Amino acid sequence: MINHESGPTVPAPGEGKRGEQGYLGYLLTQASAANRHRMERLMSDIGVTPPQFLVLTMVGAYPGLSNADLARLCALTPQTVNVVVARLEEDGAITRRPHAVHRRIRMIELTRQGEALLAECRPRARTIDQELLHGLSEQDEQVIRRWLVRIAVMDGEEK
Repeated sequence: MINHESGPTVPAPGEGKRGEQGYLGYLLTQASAANRHRMERLMSDIGVTPPQFLVLTMVGAYPGLSNADLARLCALTPQTVNVVVARLEEDGAITRRPHAVHRRIRMIELTRQGEALLAECRPRARTIDQELLHGLSEQDEQVIRRWLVRIAVMDGEEK
């Protein structure tokens, strides 16, 4: 427990409602924030933020995406994607070209520099994944992956 001089005692992560007694949605949010913080630390020396890594990963996997596609895939706001894409383009990691039919839509692709940057990021992301999986069996990992995917697709299911 963390005791602030002028306020109530706040449980540390893993304690009370921040632990196994907490709501699953809160625990997912807490875990996501902790994971993002780890990623920020591991990528800081190469100047890549978690949203930039996410955009690089999705553009590398699905070349030709638009900003709107990226916003949906990365679960980021369109404004955030605009800032991230502009920065990556300025840094030479991505390029944008007009869509063949819809000239206002700009298709995003990695440059060679972007591919190299993504290749530099991947081992760091794998390190984080290994930390997350420490002590779990392959079967546990598959259960967790299926559970997380099920949560992600629940939003689009008919009620």
